Amino acid sequence: MTAARDAGVGDETAACPVDDDSAAGPRVVGLDDSRALDPALTGGKAAALARAADAGVRTLPGVVLTTVFCAEIDAGAQVADHPAVREVLDRSGGAEASLVVRSSSVVEDTAASSMAGQFASVVGVRGLDAVADAVQAVLDSRARAGAAEQPIAVLVQPLLEPEVGGVMFGVDPVTGRSDRRVVAAAAGGPEALVSGEVEGSRLVLDGDGALVEHDDGDGASLDSRQLRELTALSDEVAGVFGGPQDVEWAIDTDGTLWLLQSRPVTTEVRGVPRGPIYGPGPVAETFPEPLTELERDLWVPPLREAVAEAVVLAGAATRREVEASEVVVAIDGHVAIDLRLVGALPERRRAVRTLNPVRALRRLRGAWQVGRLRSAAPALSEALLDRVDHDLEAVPALSRLTGRQLLALLHRSRTVLRALHAHEILMGLLTDTGGHSMTGAALALRVLAEARQDGLSDDEVLARSPIVLALAPPRVAPRPVLPPQVSALNLGPDHSGDDTNDNGMLREALRLRVRWIQELSGRAAWALGERLAASGALPRPGLIRHLDLAHVEAVATKRALIVADLVSEHEHEAGAPLPAWFQVSDRGRPIRVQCAQEVGGGTGAGGGVATGIVTYDAEDPPAGSVLVTTTLTPGLGPLLPRLSGIVAETGSVLSHLAILAREGGVAVVVGYAGARTDLPEGARVVVDGGEGRVTIEDEETAS
Repeated sequence: MTAARDAGVGDETAACPVDDDSAAGPRVVGLDDSRALDPALTGGKAAALARAADAGVRTLPGVVLTTVFCAEIDAGAQVADHPAVREVLDRSGGAEASLVVRSSSVVEDTAASSMAGQFASVVGVRGLDAVADAVQAVLDSRARAGAAEQPIAVLVQPLLEPEVGGVMFGVDPVTGRSDRRVVAAAAGGPEALVSGEVEGSRLVLDGDGALVEHDDGDGASLDSRQLRELTALSDEVAGVFGGPQDVEWAIDTDGTLWLLQSRPVTTEVRGVPRGPIYGPGPVAETFPEPLTELERDLWVPPLREAVAEAVVLAGAATRREVEASEVVVAIDGHVAIDLRLVGALPERRRAVRTLNPVRALRRLRGAWQVGRLRSAAPALSEALLDRVDHDLEAVPALSRLTGRQLLALLHRSRTVLRALHAHEILMGLLTDTGGHSMTGAALALRVLAEARQDGLSDDEVLARSPIVLALAPPRVAPRPVLPPQVSALNLGPDHSGDDTNDNGMLREALRLRVRWIQELSGRAAWALGERLAASGALPRPGLIRHLDLAHVEAVATKRALIVADLVSEHEHEAGAPLPAWFQVSDRGRPIRVQCAQEVGGGTGAGGGVATGIVTYDAEDPPAGSVLVTTTLTPGLGPLLPRLSGIVAETGSVLSHLAILAREGGVAVVVGYAGARTDLPEGARVVVDGGEGRVTIEDEETAS
């Protein structure tokens, strides 16, 4: 490498160029030529290196056979006879130079697609014939990459024989954390690493270049100085290109760090995580589907306010801890809750807290208050249920309400939901609700199955038995959508023995009223949408789902207008499901975290021990299979008779679905992080719903 640099590689005064300008542009340009900055002429890879070099980043010199040259070859010219190939060789050190011939397509290394490894690169090229063959190989590789019609440039550079090389991502490519740099390193250059021949060592660095984690693998080790230099290079290229980059790098024998390639990372940059750990599991039953903007405004704030108040009243959290958390978040329509506040993560205890007498006194005073609340909770819940039922009976037909009355109903429903959520949470935190009481979901499943067998329509079932709403997710809609196929579980006796108590029944009644109030407000919102559409204020009723409550109120009271041309084609698109455990970044994006106390196993939710074949199909799972899913939702209820077991990455042993599964003898394990990674489809597994273990059965043993 040093010899190549000293030989004047890239020194255009030593070359004897032909006239490479044509009407379409130059056939050959050096990376130090301003024209090389144009990716339409030199392709994404070469243009990026030219831009980096122009900004002062240490890059290897190089010469490019442009897309003009490519067009001439595509038109029938021969690579071996083209004078531009001779010029490239002369400008790259002559026949004795050892070179790398690389692709630089116009569809390569873009923000939308890297096309990494799809085009050819030829290493160790020497002499005119070898260069011509390598150039032809690069041009031909377009067909393999599915880009035969796309222009491609060819980049020729001196061969560097480094001591160590690799790749580096300016963000964590899995989580999107922008305060992390992920480095893979191998002895020699990065070629074996990017081709998959070796795994290399993997290092995760913080923003200062300090090691966060590492795995030596079969790769090379880097000292602290080299790690700091790599971090500085990552920051430097991010500044040049306006965002984090995926780079190839190499360190030569004299310790010099070189940039070999830079392209935008194609993963979403999510930012820096902060604050509490959230998860969707504990609220998956309440919100099994993503919410639209209006649904979020109607139903998430009441839950947030209820949780914040209930955990403080119950002594489960301090006011300061609640104020430091968003408690309940909605990201791209998906809802999650602070897992530590609701007891889904163990509390971190510190010695200073244990030894602090002031805290002990507060706990003693709090215990007295909680004791009084515990004894009063059942009576308070019964009173609330009576009041809610009385209010529901007094609600007139929605068709008789004015637009302003419908708005008032939406606001009133939020107040009622807050009270119901708070009482339901307090009942769960403060009282013994029983482990195997009949759930609303179980009863709803039985009612719906029997009613359909009797020939009743879903509308008739809803009118007679609104308990079946427990099987339908809340929506702003004219009517709920019940599961198309159901069958009642064999639940045995109606659980009227010692394992049933009034507190459990009260909690189920509160949960059911939550669903009833959600249904009422959802239908009221739809009715308001129909009124606004009829008056011309909305293009169609369903659009109201995608306005927040403040906007709905402004339109309904004629303080704002909807521009039909701008919104008539609006369609709600929910983002990807939330991770089982995550923090919210400074950009408002979820960043997955791993909780050491949870990963690699789960919590038994009952149902005994079962064996079956793993399936991810939550629509039509095979009979006797084990469903591995992200979380437990009520929509899985109708599938339980087909399943032998369920393994969920999140969820609570107290959820409706878990209780329903226990009642039906379906083995359930919840809180198994990474279950869909550990348990591949088609594997035969044993699910222990008591111990929380899931094991893959040995094929020889199974046979």
